[in-house]
Amino acid sequence: MTGVASFRLPRLLVGAGARQRIGEAALELGISRPLIVTDPFHAQNGVAAEIAALLRADGLEPVVFSDTVPDPSTAAVDAGVAAALAAGADAVIGVGGGSPIDTAKAIALLALSGGEMRRYKAPVQTLGGALPILAVPTTAGSGSEATQFTVITDDATAEKMLCAGAAFLPRAAIVDVELTLTMPPRLTADTGIDALTHAVEAYVSRRATPLSDIFALRAIGLIRGNLEAVYADGADRRAREEMMLASLFAGAAFSNASVALVHGMSRPIGARFGIAHGLSNALLFPAVTRFSLPGAATRYADCARALGPVAGNDSDLAAGETLVDELERLNTALGVPRLSDLGVSPEAWDAAIPTMTAQAIASGSPANNPVEPSPSEVSALYAGVFR
Repeated sequence: MTGVASFRLPRLLVGAGARQRIGEAALELGISRPLIVTDPFHAQNGVAAEIAALLRADGLEPVVFSDTVPDPSTAAVDAGVAAALAAGADAVIGVGGGSPIDTAKAIALLALSGGEMRRYKAPVQTLGGALPILAVPTTAGSGSEATQFTVITDDATAEKMLCAGAAFLPRAAIVDVELTLTMPPRLTADTGIDALTHAVEAYVSRRATPLSDIFALRAIGLIRGNLEAVYADGADRRAREEMMLASLFAGAAFSNASVALVHGMSRPIGARFGIAHGLSNALLFPAVTRFSLPGAATRYADCARALGPVAGNDSDLAAGETLVDELERLNTALGVPRLSDLGVSPEAWDAAIPTMTAQAIASGSPANNPVEPSPSEVSALYAGVFR
């Protein structure tokens, strides 16, 4: 190890029923009037109301904002900032999947620092100037509760902007498996693949450290077997618990080591075609891993062995190739659709490749990849994904 490794984490309350202690976490931060940022689903199913009631029981005065959207947008963020300012909010609590939590992070920044979100997109590092953020995830995949990143779509340009820095790291996170028990199979699969992508990319990233490695490999080991188990049986509580921890550990890993080419290429797909982030990752993951394998054969072999399908006497290169095969098998087992099944035509895909390539490169994530791709190689990878 060379240099000094920095590793940031929020205060974590982890376990079944952890949400019951959200008031305690909020009071420790000295806040009194938080804005709860959630989506219409959690506003209707009672989760947001329960969180608000728990906070009120400890003397806080929460206000609920529920107008987030599946791909966080600048318009939704601006509406949330207006709600925060009108309420006199002194903190923001994200409740839901990655989208509400990412929206909450952006609201926390702009409510205090002002300006437009594009001002803060990578490679800018935003270190302060945000209200305290608490995160309450209800899915097992984004890991946003443990990261110093948010991804917001610019409504003016349709670009998914990666925004990074300590300002976006929650001060506390409530990780309660009971909030994930009703996730449907498709969401379970997509978010689970997202967590796996986070873990593998954090481990092979050029910015990996011994600290991030520990979290990344542990996350991969937790995903082994459990993702397929919970996809097949959503009531499998043990598998749900393991996937919740995997998501948290993978989030901690990539927050401190960054992601790489899969994520760089995935964000533009979501922005252009409205495909869920985890699903976009799944479509890219095998091909990008195959492309990247020569740059970090030993590291990919470690991932393969943690995921489990490797023979004991396999070389590192053979183990890495087995990882590609396993990712393809997982896509099949988890019912990952083809682009054509999602209504994307070959003509629309080909027309979008130049813009998606430019956005992928500009995000900075491909520079963390074991093999840093040229724009033409990114375009070729995009072209090869359509099948």
